[in-house]
Amino acid sequence: MQPRNMSMSGVVDLAAVKAAQEAKAKAEQARAEAARQGGAGAVSPADLVIDVDEAGFERDVLQRSAEVPVVIDFWAEWCQPCKQLSPVLERLAVEYDGRFLLAKIDVDANQMLMQQFGVQGIPAVFAVVAGQALPLFQGAAGEAQIRQTLDQLVAVAEQRFGLTGLTVDPDAEPGGRTAAPEAQAGPHDALLEAAVQALDAGDLAGAVRAYQNVLVDDPGNTEAKLGLAQAELLQRVQGMDPQQVRKDAADKPQDAQAQIAAADLDLVGGHVEDAFGRLIDAVQRTAGDERDAVRLRLLELFEVVGPEDPRVAAARRALARALF
Repeated sequence: MQPRNMSMSGVVDLAAVKAAQEAKAKAEQARAEAARQGGAGAVSPADLVIDVDEAGFERDVLQRSAEVPVVIDFWAEWCQPCKQLSPVLERLAVEYDGRFLLAKIDVDANQMLMQQFGVQGIPAVFAVVAGQALPLFQGAAGEAQIRQTLDQLVAVAEQRFGLTGLTVDPDAEPGGRTAAPEAQAGPHDALLEAAVQALDAGDLAGAVRAYQNVLVDDPGNTEAKLGLAQAELLQRVQGMDPQQVRKDAADKPQDAQAQIAAADLDLVGGHVEDAFGRLIDAVQRTAGDERDAVRLRLLELFEVVGPEDPRVAAARRALARALF
């Protein structure tokens, strides 16, 4: 397994959108299969912290990440900061009541995993969500920072991948689960799956229609709103000549449409702050309908990145200052 860094910021490109959609679909399939087998029921609080080795990594981390975010604590017996951090993570795993699973990996006994994750020093904390790996922090961080990171992790896991965590039963026996009823398909699962299939086929227009059909019946559907914003962004940049778009934006700083097109390219390329900053500057330089067009596009890009991203919050404040 080669870990793949996945930013919680919502940075979007063609590969990232497709990967996120595929990961979510696989997560849903895995949860449904686990439910059919009676394996997605309640767990004991003691089961929220597990020791993982190389032999059990796929089963205990990769497969479990389809139903719950898995936080990985790389540690060693000789590491003094680890002895400060690990008890905090273990306590929070129980306190968060199944919203994440803590997997402890002894680096001395599992050198291959340490190398695969690119761990440079310990303690080091990563997460795996729907099969995708991302770094969280390194070193003995303070509890406030840890809580903030975990809050962001569980929010993204739920909003982007539909992972709501494990059901915890204080009376359950450690190592065993209470059988859960078979998972029922949601009313819009077929349309959401159609959107994923359209993305797989490169049919962005089809994905847009599928997401729009969901939102007609369920305007607050988080997955559909995010998917639609992403698919529309990718649809807009298809066929663009990046070099010409950037030249136009540089040559015509007062041209709202030139700045809007360049901001779309910025975001698709992962340059979130550049995209936001470009449009906020354009808001300050334009007026009337052009200014409104820039503002609306900026709000659309906020949807693509996601409201939980701190850069969105910062850009919203900057936009308010630019407008008022």
